[in-house]
Amino acid sequence: MAEETPRKRLPIRWMTLGEIVAVTAVVIAGLGYWDAHRERDREATDKAAAARERAAEERAAAKKQTFILTGTPEDTGSRLRLAPVNPEQVIQTQTLLFPTSVRGVDVQTTGNPRLERRWFQSGLKKARGSMADSGRVPVGILTTYIEAGETRSDRSIYQLGYSLHERTLRPDELELEGLSLAMRAAPGDLQLAVDALWERGAK
Repeated sequence: MAEETPRKRLPIRWMTLGEIVAVTAVVIAGLGYWDAHRERDREATDKAAAARERAAEERAAAKKQTFILTGTPEDTGSRLRLAPVNPEQVIQTQTLLFPTSVRGVDVQTTGNPRLERRWFQSGLKKARGSMADSGRVPVGILTTYIEAGETRSDRSIYQLGYSLHERTLRPDELELEGLSLAMRAAPGDLQLAVDALWERGAK
């Protein structure tokens, strides 16, 4: 029986001090790169969050400063109570301009923002002739209001919605339904802009 030849053990090689230092430097460099990468990601995330927050604040500020009117029907539609969407805006005076063929002079209000049927009902019937059951008429509204202690102004055109109701042995009656914004910050002559919008709608 043949005797087994003893296996030779591989010599153990210990790392030199220089090699240990080199490996340690590589590990430290890798950790430093990883930490720097994490820091850059964190900074990018923080910047993106700050940008989103600034954009949201700017949108909120712009929305706050935007002046838009709403019209709430009162007294069975004979009047619209006008009010700004932003409750922090307080209306002082208003000048309302109807199409010239409907009403040739403006209407001015102070401290009581409203739009009344009697101001234009007869003129609208004459201008329309044969009227449909419902329709719209443009109204230019120049508003002076106070916001954050400052006096400001707005000049916009709204479409006033109405419906026509037949009455037995009496003239038909208009019911005012509400307002929709047609143009903000109308440039130039507001009356001419209202008349132009009216003419386009009449065609």
